Amino acid sequence: MNDERPPSRIRINLALFAIGLATFAMLFSTQALLPDIAAAFAVGADASSWTVSAATIGLAVAVLPLSALSERFGRRRMMTVSVGVAVALALVIPFAPDLGTLVALRALQGAAIAGIPASAVAYLSEELDSRATVGAVGLFIAGNSVGGMVGRVLTGWVSDGFGWRAALAAVAVMGLVSAVVYRVLLPRSRNFRPAPLRPRVLLGAVRAHLSRPLLLRLYAIGMLLMSAFSAVYTVIGFRLVEEPFGLSAGLAGSVFVIYLVGTGSASATGPMIERLGRRGALYAAITTVSAGLLLTLSDQLALVLIGMVLITGGFFFGHAVASGSVSRAATEGRAQASALYQVAYYLGASLGGTTGAVIYHAADWSGLVAFALTALLTTAGITLYATGRARADRRASARLA
Repeated sequence: MNDERPPSRIRINLALFAIGLATFAMLFSTQALLPDIAAAFAVGADASSWTVSAATIGLAVAVLPLSALSERFGRRRMMTVSVGVAVALALVIPFAPDLGTLVALRALQGAAIAGIPASAVAYLSEELDSRATVGAVGLFIAGNSVGGMVGRVLTGWVSDGFGWRAALAAVAVMGLVSAVVYRVLLPRSRNFRPAPLRPRVLLGAVRAHLSRPLLLRLYAIGMLLMSAFSAVYTVIGFRLVEEPFGLSAGLAGSVFVIYLVGTGSASATGPMIERLGRRGALYAAITTVSAGLLLTLSDQLALVLIGMVLITGGFFFGHAVASGSVSRAATEGRAQASALYQVAYYLGASLGGTTGAVIYHAADWSGLVAFALTALLTTAGITLYATGRARADRRASARLA
């Protein structure tokens, strides 16, 4: 039995990495193409940004219901159906005749993708021990970062040569390949026990999670971090193709290779938490992203790119800490706890993407940086409050002892 565990763990990690790659590649497939889409449909940055925000809103709306279905039908089955429907929609999306149809299809795709984050962390929590779960969640998020990078770089270069519709078709093919790899590798659930569909039980679990201050803080942190990150990455393409940089769509899309930094930072979550503690790790993430935002105010491309490295590494590290902490804190109803985190996280993506585009149009890049820094300062305030509460609880326990 012991001889079988390491290969199973490796297969689980690789399979979740593959489906994480497919998730982010498809979910944010239009982000690097926003300038091209805006030009094709003769609209502004704020209108074209809805091709991203519609997908993240669709995911946020669907993730909780699909988490309930995963409790009944299984995490593995839910992820398989979700990625299959998302890939099918990805193959149709390049043929959207107008912006309204494109936005509607993207909303449906986001809703389909919702079954993956709704089930992935719960699957890992059930199939792996608690120490292995932290690293596995980090690898799943690392897959997200690789998918986000490859998808955006691929779309940028394909769009340069063949147009934005061909670029979206290329992402669909990549998503299909990743989905096949996931399905072949992921072992059947050994510890899943199906539960009947009981809306009252679901609502009770949701109420219980929302009544816990610790989980509420983690949800708020995920939302705020993603708001800042989404605002930056939604608008950076517009900034880089405009003066003083004047990059082509392919070169501007290549900036997303920086997502590889997120792969490394998310994978390092476990060791860094052991060294800094969870709140210390969040402080490190917030500081890193803030420093990166300030560097992007420069008109020198090298400093902007360094800033993007810091933003990306800090964000994925902070996201992995917060997401893993939710799974650790929820001893019951883990699927719902993780789903609520995803709701907050992707609402943050929608808020940040759309608001960032509007702010950039009205107040240029400096206004966007101010928006992102405000979100990060609020995150720091929440973490500082949690630190104070933890110290007060320790002092109270010491007095009772």
